Amino acid sequence: MAILTFPLSRIEGHARVVIETYQGEVVSARFEAMEIRGFDHFVKGVPAGQMPIIVPRICGVCSTAHHIASIKALEDIYGVEIPPLARKLRELMLLGQLIQNQASSLFIFTMPDRLGTDSILQAADDSSSNDQPASIATQALRVRKAGTDLITLAGGQFIHPIKAVVGGVSSGIKPEQAEAMRGQIERTLPVARELVDHYWTTSFDLRDQIGTWGDDEPAYYITSIGVDRPDYYGDRVFIMTPDGRPEARFPAQEFRKHLVFEDSDYSYAGQTSYKGNVMRANSLARTNMVSEMGTPGADDYLTRFEEAFGRPSHGILLFDLCRGIELIFALERASEILQEPLDTSDTAVSHTPRDGEGFGLVEAPRGPLIHHYVVENGKIAEAEFVIPTVHNSRAIERALRVAAERYITPEAVNMELERAVGRVVRAFDPCLACATH
Repeated sequence: MAILTFPLSRIEGHARVVIETYQGEVVSARFEAMEIRGFDHFVKGVPAGQMPIIVPRICGVCSTAHHIASIKALEDIYGVEIPPLARKLRELMLLGQLIQNQASSLFIFTMPDRLGTDSILQAADDSSSNDQPASIATQALRVRKAGTDLITLAGGQFIHPIKAVVGGVSSGIKPEQAEAMRGQIERTLPVARELVDHYWTTSFDLRDQIGTWGDDEPAYYITSIGVDRPDYYGDRVFIMTPDGRPEARFPAQEFRKHLVFEDSDYSYAGQTSYKGNVMRANSLARTNMVSEMGTPGADDYLTRFEEAFGRPSHGILLFDLCRGIELIFALERASEILQEPLDTSDTAVSHTPRDGEGFGLVEAPRGPLIHHYVVENGKIAEAEFVIPTVHNSRAIERALRVAAERYITPEAVNMELERAVGRVVRAFDPCLACATH
């Protein structure tokens, strides 16, 4: 038995891929999360009202999604209905996170795979200021900054937002602040389009070079954004069949009736499945699910994507192209919201804390995120975090096996496998900091 181990970079958290072979045949391909966080254990006994401030520390990238999912879980327990303006302001926070995450994933994590380098910043350092890599690095950081600034405006601060509170949000956004942010987004949009167009071209170049879009076997898809146009605030989980038919729709409270969670004996991150079948979450799932994006530029990209790949599409490197569609959508949708009055009505309602069980659902950049709390005597008795990355774990391993079988023969191991392993995992944009919580 031969064992190949590949440490991973340009992902959130720490993981490795272990491929076992025997006489040139692939026996297994494992995706192993190598850290343990333990948030579900050490928050026991914490006053419930402190959870929205504690849980964003699970991850510096996904902190906005955890912040809002936590508050929604408490509001479910307390029976709170928030004002419409508060929901819109929370949507802005989630859009800011989407901009920040998709820009990071596309241009910092996976663009180097298209450029044949380890880092766009390294490529920029090795180039003159007029060369393309330097321009890509500068533009990518500018787009990412629009997301971080939007989170800061709507959420109070970037890394660990504080403005969402049980009952709504702590304050609105003044017109002059909204207009300044909208101006920044409008200036960022053409930059983002240029980067997405370049990413599209280089992705096709990569496909021509390696001869594949990766594992393109059909899978089930899971999202919480709906089937018409994207709504990242989420109120139901949706399952789509491999041939594109709606299969199930259920609230977060019923996720155990539909999904099977299994612990792993080799990874600190578990796996979920739907009726024993491989699922995919994240950007490709959402693109397959919606009928339109609802903003002009994003709809143009969606049409271009569907004309090229059909609907549903399955190649795993298409996850990255879908992130480009979502990046444009998030910028355009945020600009629309920022044109509306955001400080002219109540942003929160009063509430009375009580004991009980509650669920909070949002669509994080990586898929449906659920927080599940049991509160007794005002404190957390049980906390469960259902992380989007675990929905993708089986799909990641299947795609890794496809790559391994492509590059391993009885005669030799083609070391393109090392690059392929990185491309496969980064296509799913896993977050191991969250998955091991």
